[in-house]
Amino acid sequence: MPAVSKGDGMRGLAVFISDIRNCKSKEAEIKRINKELANIRSKFKGDKALDGYSKKKYVCKLLFIFLLGHDIDFGHMEAVNLLSSNKYTEKQIGYLFISVLVNSNSDLIRLINNGIKNDLASRNPTFMNLALHCIANVGSREMAEAFAADIPRILVAGDTMDSVKQSAALCLLRLNRTSPDLVPMGEWTARVVHLLNDQHLGVVTAATSLITTLAQKSPDDFKTSVSLAIARLSRIVTSASIDLQDYTYYFVAAPWLSVKLLRLLQCYPPPEDGALRGRLTECLETILNKAQEPPKSKKVQHSNAKNAVLFEAISLIIHHDSEPTLLVRACNQLGQFLQHRETNLRYLALESMCTLASSEFSHEAVKTHIETVINALKTERDVSVRQRAVDLLYAMCDRSNAKQIVAEMLSYLETADYSIREEIVLKVAILAEKYAVDYTWYVDTILNLIRMAGDYVSEEVWYRVIQIVINRDDVQGYAAKTVFEALQAPACHENLVKVGGYILGEFGNLIAGDSRSSPLVQFKLLHSKFHLCSVPTRALLLSAYIKFINLFPEVKGAIQEVLRSDSQLRNADVELQQRAVEYLRLSCIASTDILATVLEEMPPFPERESSILAKLKRKKGPGNLPNIEEVRQEREKERSLNGTAEHKDSSDTASKTSLYPSADLLGPAAPPPSTGASLLVDVFSDSLPAAAHTPLDMSPATASGDNFSRFICKNNGVLYENQLLQIGLKSEYRQNLGRIYVFFGNKTSTQFLNFTSTLNVHTKPADPTIDAGAQVQQILNIECLSDFTDAPVLDIQFRYGGTLQNFGVKLPVMLNKFFQPTEMVSQDFFQRWKQLGAPQQEVQKIFKAKHAMDTEVTKAKIIGFGTALLDGVDPNPTNFVGAGVIHTKSTQVGCLLRLEPNTQAQMYRLTLRTSRETVSQRLSDLLSEQF
Repeated sequence: MPAVSKGDGMRGLAVFISDIRNCKSKEAEIKRINKELANIRSKFKGDKALDGYSKKKYVCKLLFIFLLGHDIDFGHMEAVNLLSSNKYTEKQIGYLFISVLVNSNSDLIRLINNGIKNDLASRNPTFMNLALHCIANVGSREMAEAFAADIPRILVAGDTMDSVKQSAALCLLRLNRTSPDLVPMGEWTARVVHLLNDQHLGVVTAATSLITTLAQKSPDDFKTSVSLAIARLSRIVTSASIDLQDYTYYFVAAPWLSVKLLRLLQCYPPPEDGALRGRLTECLETILNKAQEPPKSKKVQHSNAKNAVLFEAISLIIHHDSEPTLLVRACNQLGQFLQHRETNLRYLALESMCTLASSEFSHEAVKTHIETVINALKTERDVSVRQRAVDLLYAMCDRSNAKQIVAEMLSYLETADYSIREEIVLKVAILAEKYAVDYTWYVDTILNLIRMAGDYVSEEVWYRVIQIVINRDDVQGYAAKTVFEALQAPACHENLVKVGGYILGEFGNLIAGDSRSSPLVQFKLLHSKFHLCSVPTRALLLSAYIKFINLFPEVKGAIQEVLRSDSQLRNADVELQQRAVEYLRLSCIASTDILATVLEEMPPFPERESSILAKLKRKKGPGNLPNIEEVRQEREKERSLNGTAEHKDSSDTASKTSLYPSADLLGPAAPPPSTGASLLVDVFSDSLPAAAHTPLDMSPATASGDNFSRFICKNNGVLYENQLLQIGLKSEYRQNLGRIYVFFGNKTSTQFLNFTSTLNVHTKPADPTIDAGAQVQQILNIECLSDFTDAPVLDIQFRYGGTLQNFGVKLPVMLNKFFQPTEMVSQDFFQRWKQLGAPQQEVQKIFKAKHAMDTEVTKAKIIGFGTALLDGVDPNPTNFVGAGVIHTKSTQVGCLLRLEPNTQAQMYRLTLRTSRETVSQRLSDLLSEQF
């Protein structure tokens, strides 16, 4: 509130505030407030017209009452009337009340807008500023619609006062943030950019903030600002502090404007013009030189302002990444801050050096500070600084220092804060794999990791170590020996048991020659951990035991005894019970040759990007976490529904079924596993493959109700769930044929009677009775006769507790399920694209992204949709291109798709071309729902 004269001090307001402060209890305060509200209401409704001073005083009291937390339902009209006053103090209180209490849906908004328009047109700078401040404070869409066209005109008008220009620029910035589509900058762009040359530095500062925001949205429209920003920055950094007296802060010339100009330049690449580039380099060198000078003041404000400009200059140097000398100088100056007494400066130095470490010019310079960073990791008190130290060690790691850095991280892991342990584990696992020259070191490192921080070792980490061991013959024997020794410890983490079970089950024969690790010793060692493990780990160990029967016939009797025990055959967990029964039967009836074929060693996994990297990106990435995490959970749910998983060998000629749960060792980052030929051979016979018999995991699912749309890009999962029933699906498709296994789970303690589920296709009927807590399976055979839109509905009816339950569930049978992916080279793709050029063959849809725009998730969805993902076809590497053929009984329909993401606008453009119009439209509708 502005200073007021003695006669304008609103004594009544001061007395009221004093009374409130002197109240001894909440009840006394409410009583005093109610008394005042009654008085104000009577004054407003009285016959006697109030003068401006009285209105202002009473409106102020209402405002104070509102700020105390009480509702105000009158006085708004009096506040609006104050806008028409010619006195500053009255108008100011009116605007203050409106900014705080009036919402955009108020009936008074039209009167308020008229008052604001009158003030904007008045050319009185004080009134114009009040109006602009009110627009910015409210910042609603209605305000933007009313004034977005007027404010740029005020901003660039030649006769506008400097203070009004500042307010107009900041008001426009506010409206651009709240309603960017309503701010028309096209015709004003050049004149707004020219404000960077204004003589008043306050105007330049406000204009720079506005231009930076607009340049991030439309960089091409504001690229002329680069030369003006460099010229203005050059004048500031080369001036003496006395030249800019009004804008010098503790001997630092215009620090806020300098920071804003440097931030604006980070919206663009280095200037192509040599002279301009040289001038910018000179500015940056001057800033670096000034930072080295002795401080002109011992006050913290001086060092803060000086360091703010320095760090922003270093950010620009890192952004341009083109001047080796500047990069090395920046690294050296940041190195001086690593041991600074100010925690914030140490944090900022570590953070900036993380980015510098990724530059080829400054990587070596960053590595010279490795000892200082390691020391910070050990001695730093602040956990956020220690976390940045871990990030920097990770960034500066290469082959020359990998073993030292990994050893230090492992050492720190024992005492690290719980909040960052998982991230350290991921980073150690990535570095150990990336820079492993000797894979025995990699195996030792991961096992140490599991021993030290087993609870923080995610599935992706132990999946990856098994994948690497399986793919490299030279390390398999060493891995088997090492895990065998590690398992001999009295207490082992469950993840170590998982790795040990998997590796010994595959490669235990490589160490069986030693009497200390004979087959029986290996089996007894693994089985000694069995009773301590969770159900998934026990399932994996049972799979290891059946592998032992193939590798070591001499332990067959001991293993069969375990499988035959009541604790296995009558296990409460259906997964363990089924494995024990099937493995026991397999070991009894199968010949040696059949057993060797079924239990053959796992083939090498195809080389793909490590899923640990993807997990680390998800952990660090801003904004994308929930959706990507949801994808991970869905993929893991698919694994539990599959029970077993398949993967192809590198030659793509064989497909073997893994006996281990969660056998997709590539983890969530990998595309869904290809359906192997061996599984599809018998899809339409009456007997079901072993993998398909695996029951659903009936643990509580996250899905409830109808999850139809989630099945567009996947084939397995929980389709429907309520308090009584859970319905899960496992489906397989080949050309125009499909088979769906529907699992009905009774979640109650009461039997379902007269259970029926009917569909207008050939089905094998479900069991009419579902016991409490049990599940039954129904098989549906599907054939696609022609292209279609509506999905079939499964009608379910049963009696529960004497009450008839009847409802329908839409089955996720969509047109894209009958896709066969088609691989194409670029030339064939564009030739076919031109052939499908008729208007009725193309459907294009532009839509807003519903989820985070993540490349890996998008790839997985396109592959899950059924098409082949074609790399290197589209000239723009950020676009996605796919091809496939829809198979029906009567015809085949070729399909080409192109998905163009725009991350800035958070929009997609999807283009589909097929030989049939209805197919194009249906596929477009289905796929666009997924993004």
